[in-house]
Amino acid sequence: MPDRFFPYRLDQRYRPLLIALRVSDRDGVTLTDDGRFIATYGPKTLETTIDNIDHTDIAGPYRWWTSVGLRLSLADDGLTMGTNPTAGLCVGFVERVPKVIGLKDHSALTVTVADPAGLRDAIGR
Repeated sequence: MPDRFFPYRLDQRYRPLLIALRVSDRDGVTLTDDGRFIATYGPKTLETTIDNIDHTDIAGPYRWWTSVGLRLSLADDGLTMGTNPTAGLCVGFVERVPKVIGLKDHSALTVTVADPAGLRDAIGR
């Protein structure tokens, strides 16, 4: 299977913030042909194997003040790479992935890609 790229849905209302965070249309999630899951958000990258993905859940809509940015969950060690308040995909991991920000490794990642259902289906979980 060739690499598949799922770009973020970039909400233009947040364009100045996204530019400041160095997030562009080249960012999103790539599923590689050798079984890797790679999420980029400006200069930040989270990478693991697709086999390390336990489950996925489509979520949203989100509150406007929590919908954009690179942030940690207040409830757990999950990470969000947010670009819009419409919808995203929460990806839960079997084993925690190395921390991108914060003090702990991450057990989940939410990405606000343009096609959350397509990414879920491509992951197969």
